Amino acid sequence: MLRALGIFHGATADQLWRMLRPGDRHDRITRDTLNALKDSGRVRVETRLELGHQLWVLTEKGHKEAKLLLPKDVRNSALRQLEYDDEGRPVEADGYDELATAVTSTAAVLTDAGYGTPLSWQTEIAHKLPYGYTQYTDLTMRAPDAGVPAMLLEVDRVTEPVDELRRYTEWFELLAPKADATKVKAARGAAVHDFRLWSRIYPATGREGYVPVAFVFTGKTAAQRESRMRRLEQAARAYSGGTPYAGRSAGITAVDYHQAVPVVVTELEGITADPAGAAGAVWRRLGRDEWQTLGEALDNPDGDRLYAVQWREANRRQAEREAAEWEAQRPVCTGCGEKFTEDRWAQVQGHRSWGSESDGLCGPCADAASARAEVERVARRQAEEAAARALAADPPAARSRGVFGRRR
Repeated sequence: MLRALGIFHGATADQLWRMLRPGDRHDRITRDTLNALKDSGRVRVETRLELGHQLWVLTEKGHKEAKLLLPKDVRNSALRQLEYDDEGRPVEADGYDELATAVTSTAAVLTDAGYGTPLSWQTEIAHKLPYGYTQYTDLTMRAPDAGVPAMLLEVDRVTEPVDELRRYTEWFELLAPKADATKVKAARGAAVHDFRLWSRIYPATGREGYVPVAFVFTGKTAAQRESRMRRLEQAARAYSGGTPYAGRSAGITAVDYHQAVPVVVTELEGITADPAGAAGAVWRRLGRDEWQTLGEALDNPDGDRLYAVQWREANRRQAEREAAEWEAQRPVCTGCGEKFTEDRWAQVQGHRSWGSESDGLCGPCADAASARAEVERVARRQAEEAAARALAADPPAARSRGVFGRRR
């Protein structure tokens, strides 16, 4: 309880129940724990919100204890000082930041759905840009067991500007200190992230692209929230849509998301109304029409996996075309009319530098022609040898018989 209140500026019993004891049927144990901490001087009620919920914050004593309980890499929230009236009596605060309440509610409903624990969250994380601007993130979530190693969340009460994605993209593209410029230029695909600053701060996402950014809209009317989503979607196209794969061939429609920001949107009102809460189909990836679960929305079925399938198919089609072209070029035997075998075609191609009378014949026909030529050669040689012997035995008779082909 102290650690949760140390991370967030304040929380209601309902929010703490969802974060700390989501398996309980109601928040009775959470309220009892808060009252016990109040009796020991560690927490106090700062104000009562519009819906009647009491807002609990740490006292100075509780703030010191929470700091000791939190990991060193988790920042303790600022101490909210108790206010006093003119007579020195403590008074309730006039109100509480509605955005901070919405931020805590967002963390509560996500934790309730199985996305991490209170220690998975940090608030107001700074992302400094080189031109002096700092992009603060309302919430950062780390829930690797739920398939989301890291996610940045912006809670928008339909009042924020829509250029956060430009700044996030600029920050994601910052090079890490001492990054090798030559290697950076040569890197492709997922390898580009090895040289980025963000990969030194956040874990690998397990998917293509930068760390995902989620916009949680709340407040105003449903129509105003929907209008806000459409405006954000228009502004986000240049940063979240991905690009065609470099050197892609015909038939490849997969999208390269490696240097894109995965952006999902949801409504806090929609999450709380859905029976499955944040685990339900209450998320929409910008660029898509359907509402999905968070894992489905963050996934890239049209990215690397589709590219691998389409690349194999494109290679298969190319191989078929080349085979067809090769088959069309394969010679036909002038003797029997059959096409040359692969071995005979290769053999003939090797003869082309000097030529051969049998180049127009397939292997069997060439062998048969060679055999006939050999028979004829042997017969000629035998005839010549017989004539030579006859001439040697009786030259005049041999000449008169024309053994050398001349007659008198």
